[in-house]
Amino acid sequence: MTIKTVETENEGLKRAFMLTIPAKDIEAKVDQEVKRIAPQVRMPGFRPGKVPPNLIRKMHGDSLRGDALNSAVQEGVQQLLAEQNIRPALQPQVELDEGYEPGKDAEIRVSLEALPDVPAAQIDGLKIERLTVDVDDSAVDEQIKQLAGANKSWEDAPKKHAAATGDLVVMDFEGGVDGKPFEGGKGEDMSVELGSGRLIPGFEEQLTGAKAGDTREVKVTFPDDYPVADLAGKAAVFAVTVKGVKTAGETKVDDDFAKALGLQSLEQLTGLIRGQQEQELNGLTRTHMKRQLLDQLAERHDFEVPQSMVDAEHENILNQLRHEASHEEDEKAALAEIEKDAAEYRRIAERRVRLGLLLSEIGGANGVEVSEQEMRNLIVQAAQQYQGEQRERFLQLVQQEPMFAAQLRAPLYEDKVVDFLFSKADVTDRRSTREQIEADLESEEGHIHGPGCGHDHSHEKPKAKKAAPKKAKGGAAVAEEPAKGPVESKGAKPKPAKPVKDGAGSKAPEAKAEAKPAAKKVPAKKATKKG
Repeated sequence: MTIKTVETENEGLKRAFMLTIPAKDIEAKVDQEVKRIAPQVRMPGFRPGKVPPNLIRKMHGDSLRGDALNSAVQEGVQQLLAEQNIRPALQPQVELDEGYEPGKDAEIRVSLEALPDVPAAQIDGLKIERLTVDVDDSAVDEQIKQLAGANKSWEDAPKKHAAATGDLVVMDFEGGVDGKPFEGGKGEDMSVELGSGRLIPGFEEQLTGAKAGDTREVKVTFPDDYPVADLAGKAAVFAVTVKGVKTAGETKVDDDFAKALGLQSLEQLTGLIRGQQEQELNGLTRTHMKRQLLDQLAERHDFEVPQSMVDAEHENILNQLRHEASHEEDEKAALAEIEKDAAEYRRIAERRVRLGLLLSEIGGANGVEVSEQEMRNLIVQAAQQYQGEQRERFLQLVQQEPMFAAQLRAPLYEDKVVDFLFSKADVTDRRSTREQIEADLESEEGHIHGPGCGHDHSHEKPKAKKAAPKKAKGGAAVAEEPAKGPVESKGAKPKPAKPVKDGAGSKAPEAKAEAKPAAKKVPAKKATKKG
């Protein structure tokens, strides 16, 4: 295909072009489309596959010309990128001239930001301290104790026993809003531990003092963020019949307790928890090492980055913080604090993008790859999050959308590049404690020296007032990681949307809870026992 190209902008990484696609090339693609669909076209008076091309054009002309034009534009843009040797940072913006008419040349405006030429990475002389931590036996014992507390055995309380915090109340209930019952507002034999916070705020407190056989009218207000829109913020009245009160029996931590969790012995349970804590400590150590590595890379490299990628990463950071702010007591104050520090978060976003591009360049220059088997393992692992049609849709997206597959591959690729850099660095070991590592990861002291001091501060969050949202879980500050684009690919891509999981649950007095992982690390038995 022959296209005419005129460059209309060339400023920094920003590029823009006007493409002219000849009408004859578009018509040639229409002819190709006609030939492609001809075997499937049916028309009275003609045998299948024998409908004349001119009649096919008459029947499907507009649709065929639209498909042909789209194909020509895509081919033209790819030809432009190849001829100009441009690697786009994000998907180019393509606009068809408003005056285009079928049968005429098509003029296309293409605007984009190019990926920069990343300078050769300076990776010699990296020095990293590896903090090593032994599993604390007391921490293992404490976790087993907490597990036992979460798996209580329950015994019927004496008939005159008044329910108190820590007791289990078994009840029937029926709720109404404005005097009318609502779907999911009725239940029987529901058990709740008073003080657990499972139910709508104020519900459990109104059951304190209740005895078996009592009836109570419980008045509550659904939270404003309740997942059922029709009930959010509404006042409700529940008629409650207390069918029984149970007290917690002593849970002995022994082999029988471990067997109740599906294990063979207390020794196996202890070993399982110890192994989990070892994994957590290894993760903290790696995060600490990675923090040092990224800081040194950021200090050594400075090059222009595409502002479109910075914009996208900046918005990702703000969205993360806004989500965290939605769980703060004073959400408005937290949001105001975020907006006040928006410029600082943009600097953080720029660092993330620069580090992502740098890691990609380092990986490419040193032969770092994700093997086909590793990719298959990734897909299988990720697909386990979904079921039925959603799993099929996920697998289809991975197969059909290169961008989706690249996004899935990106974190593993980045980890492999980081491992390569660890192997090149001078690593020294030092004994430490979990508390010291966590404090080091979360501390801002010792890093904030002010702009222009020669140190990189981008792994930090700006200093926040009490109303500001908390740091991301896991100890790492919001800016510790490089931008999570598919760093192995030729350019960063927008993050694909995950299939939405369907959720169903009772609308009655259960309080809204944050989603938890489907699989538990340690098996747990049910919290209640019959009788």
